[in-house]
Amino acid sequence: MSEPQPDAPSPGPPSSDGQAPGGGLPGLRRDRRPKPLSRAGRNLPAAISVGLALLILLLAGLFLWPLGFVLIAVAAALLGVWEVYRALETHGTRIPAVPVLAAAVAIPATAYFGGQEAQLFALLASCAAVLLWQSLEHPEGAARGVFAGVFVVLWIPFLLGYAVLPLHATAPPPGLGLWQGGTVPHPTLELALTLLLVVANDTFGYIVGASLGRHPMAPKISPKKSWEGFAGSVGGAMVVGVLGAVLLLGRPWWEGLVLAVVMVGAATAGDLAESMVKRELGIKDMSSILPGHGGMMDRLDSILFATPAAFLVFSLLPGS
Repeated sequence: MSEPQPDAPSPGPPSSDGQAPGGGLPGLRRDRRPKPLSRAGRNLPAAISVGLALLILLLAGLFLWPLGFVLIAVAAALLGVWEVYRALETHGTRIPAVPVLAAAVAIPATAYFGGQEAQLFALLASCAAVLLWQSLEHPEGAARGVFAGVFVVLWIPFLLGYAVLPLHATAPPPGLGLWQGGTVPHPTLELALTLLLVVANDTFGYIVGASLGRHPMAPKISPKKSWEGFAGSVGGAMVVGVLGAVLLLGRPWWEGLVLAVVMVGAATAGDLAESMVKRELGIKDMSSILPGHGGMMDRLDSILFATPAAFLVFSLLPGS
């Protein structure tokens, strides 16, 4: 989707009093001059501020009030689903909004309160609701809407459910309060390390890629993502993974290396998957609600793939 172009001014240079050609107001160009962007196309101060605020909010909820973390996850899922719904609609594909938005609430909530079995049941119920709703509301385009709706449910609410699933077994009774006794359960620490690794992947990949990136990974999908940036992500995540495994989890250093490599691979796959969807829809960002980042989906893309991968790795590691 091409960006709307401003009305073209009449030809000729601006006048000496600062007016734009055609009688524009003085200083119009100066007032509308865009803020300087980084080499990667971001407003770097805004991106850093928003990123730190989001990380602090997530960790505060995770360590101080588990249900607050779940509420943040649900809010992120709702925003992500709404962004994708609007993007698909502008492309001519209408998905049943009500059951998909309901899934954004139900699947993470059931993962927290009921565990993995309840999460899978909520997924099946959500997919059935999408099928039934779309068939009754728009029977003429039911197949396309159903496929798109089920895709969105699987992509956002279901995968995001793995970000709150580790909290299920350790939820403080009755699942609504603070951690009891001041001791943070081990799965919570694992989830915190997962989030830190996702941040390390984005941060080190951006720093190295913006300064040294020369060889694109997937030029047809994400031209700005380079192999140099990927190497920076791996190196930075390894440092964070080893320190986190030893100091935060009290586990062998090599487990931090394994987790770091898996996290970078999964996070990169999630980033490329969202880039592929955006390129197919002809848009640059899902929205502009997060300054310097784009939309909520532009922040969730890595987490959606990384948290299920981390859940699997922690369940397979010895001593888990």
